[in-house]
Amino acid sequence: MKEYLKANKALWNQKTTIHEHSEFYQMPAFLEGVTSLKPIELALLGDVKGKKILHLQCHFGQDSISLARMGAKVTGLDLSDQSIAKAKEIAHKLNIDAHFVCCDIFEADQFITDKFDIVFTSYGTIGWLPTLDRWGQIIQHFLKPNGKFVFAEFHPFIWTLDDDTYTKITYSYFNIAPIIETLTSSYTDGATHEPMACYTWNHSLAEVFKALISNGIVIDDFQEYNSSPYNCFPNTVRVKNGYQIKGMEDKLPMVYSILGRKIE
Repeated sequence: MKEYLKANKALWNQKTTIHEHSEFYQMPAFLEGVTSLKPIELALLGDVKGKKILHLQCHFGQDSISLARMGAKVTGLDLSDQSIAKAKEIAHKLNIDAHFVCCDIFEADQFITDKFDIVFTSYGTIGWLPTLDRWGQIIQHFLKPNGKFVFAEFHPFIWTLDDDTYTKITYSYFNIAPIIETLTSSYTDGATHEPMACYTWNHSLAEVFKALISNGIVIDDFQEYNSSPYNCFPNTVRVKNGYQIKGMEDKLPMVYSILGRKIE
């Protein structure tokens, strides 16, 4: 296994243990039936009843299970074996028919043989991938003709900002090298863990669009949003539609979404 995969898999195994008990993921409410999906992706997904959906980088499956509750036939995929084990446990506990696969996203076609009406991925996913061309190939491979790609992600400009206040540009907007860090906590509340290596990459909008268009995905809709539905950044304030950086309200793009379609 490549070094970045080995390190990130270990990190996300640790995160799973922390996340399932965090207030951030609101597990008690989720188990009672509250959806984990946010308005941005719900609007793009539309009616998913009876649709076959592949959920890339699904973590421990809350969004996958939320989609299954809406009537979709869902397959969730993630690198972390701890995340996939937890997703299966939750689905079994709730008697939800959802399928989960543990593998590197770039090798997904070696583990999954189905084709899908929708490929879905959201929030904090592509930053863990060193390159996006293979990502675009995977999306194209799994979509049926005219199948829909639904994507919501944190805006790459956000990842250029400093780690403390998010008000100063510190990192490159472009994918020039891996960002290698040592982490002792997650973006959720509470628990810390032993120092662990973390490899991430910043992907510009141009890189994202190129990866999709060059692999036969037509872009039907693109939107940018000035707030995040998740309070996963430091120095935030609550606003009507989510969270913004304090002192930078209404000045920053924080999230974007893409609705794509596979060419026949």
